[in-house]
Amino acid sequence: QVQLVESGGGLVQAGDFLRLSCAASGGTFSSYAMGWFRQAPGKEREFVAAISRSGNIYSDAESVKGRFIISRDNAKNTVYLQMNSLKPEDTAVYYCASVQSGDNRLFVKAYEYPYWGQGTQVTVSS
Repeated sequence: QVQLVESGGGLVQAGDFLRLSCAASGGTFSSYAMGWFRQAPGKEREFVAAISRSGNIYSDAESVKGRFIISRDNAKNTVYLQMNSLKPEDTAVYYCASVQSGDNRLFVKAYEYPYWGQGTQVTVSS
């Protein structure tokens, strides 16, 4: 059973940065595509970024493009989300997710991911 544990959230001011980490266990990490999603109070969970199992293909949402960077270290079984120039509207619980992938593709829909972490809170004050 795959287990995902996020860390790195916190309270920051607008313009600051954070780096979220998601440590995976229970599977062969390099065979899983990974994604980051977020959910703000009263809103649906939304896609933030995704990365292929090898790490050479990635995508992010328009709302974070140019500010957030997804990466992974398969040797450390960890995926990261570097968040720069944070805005108050980035405030949400951030979740990482994984899906076993037979090829080096991206998954950008929440329903495509069977495994989820517990989430980490990111709060950006103005």
